[in-house]
Amino acid sequence: MANRQIEIENKAMKEILIAMHNLGGQVTRKQVLQELRDNSDVFSEKEIDETRTSKKSGKIYHPFQWKFNFAIKHLILAGFIDTENGHDLELSKKGRNVDINKFDADRDVRSISEAKFPHHRSKNEVVTEKIEDDQDGTNEIEEPWRQQLLDALMKMNPKKFELFCRGLLTKMGIDVDDEKGVQYVADGGIDGFGYVRSDDYRTTRVALQAKRWQGKVSAPEIDKFRGAMDKFNAEFGIFITNSDFTREAVKTAREGTRIITLINGDQICDLVAKYNYYVEPVTTYRLKDFYLDKD
Repeated sequence: MANRQIEIENKAMKEILIAMHNLGGQVTRKQVLQELRDNSDVFSEKEIDETRTSKKSGKIYHPFQWKFNFAIKHLILAGFIDTENGHDLELSKKGRNVDINKFDADRDVRSISEAKFPHHRSKNEVVTEKIEDDQDGTNEIEEPWRQQLLDALMKMNPKKFELFCRGLLTKMGIDVDDEKGVQYVADGGIDGFGYVRSDDYRTTRVALQAKRWQGKVSAPEIDKFRGAMDKFNAEFGIFITNSDFTREAVKTAREGTRIITLINGDQICDLVAKYNYYVEPVTTYRLKDFYLDKD
C-alpha cells in the first residue's frame, strides 16, 4: 500500500504543478483540485471523486483528496509552492521555473521534503488505514455553511427555489425577463431568459437553466440546453446546478460558437457569499501550521 500511495502522490505533484502553471500561479487548493478533475490526463474523474466511509467515525471522505493534500505538502516543503495559510497557494521562483518534462518527484521533491515532513515519513513507511480514518475528510469542508446551503437548496419547494434563482441571477447583473421569466419545469430544473448589459451599453440575450440534481450533470443535458437556446435566440447560456458537471459536460459547454457558462454548487456558494444573498458574514479564525505542526 505504501508504494502505491507514493506513486499516486508523485503523479499528483507533477499534475499540481502543471495545473498551477495553467491557472496562472496564484490559486487556492480548491481551484487546483477542480482543474485536475476537469482536465487531468493522468487521473480519471472517477478516481478523483471516489468516496469511502471511515471505519473510525463513519464519515465519508475522498481518498484522492487525502493524497492530493500530502502531495501539496511535499511541494511546499521542497520549496516549489509558497503559502501563508495552507489554503492560498503560489508558485515560488523554483516552481515557476521548473522544467515539467524533466520533473522527477523522488529526485526533485522527496529528497528534500521527506526530512522536513511532520513525523518524518520515510519512503518505505507503511501508511495504514488508521491514518485515513484519522483524516475524516480533512480540508474537504472548510466552512460548514456551504454544505448547509447546498442541502437547503435540495430540500426547497419549487416556488422557493425559483425565488432563489431569480434573486441570485439578478445579483449577478442579469435582467430576468418578466414574461419569459424563470419557471420551474418537471425535470427538476429552472428554465428562463434574461438580458445582460455590459459597460459599453451593449445588451446580450442569455438563456438560463438551473437544475437540482443528486448526481453530476452530464454532456447530453448541456446539448439539450444548447438546443433550447435556439428557442430564445440566445447569444450565450448559463447553466446552474447544486451538484457538479462531468468532465465531458465541461468540454461540451466550451464547444461551438455559443459558450455555456457552468456554475456548480461550490460556485453557487461563492456567489451567495459575494453578494451576501440571504447569508450573514461572521468573523472566525483558523490556526496556521505553526500551531499544528509537531516539531
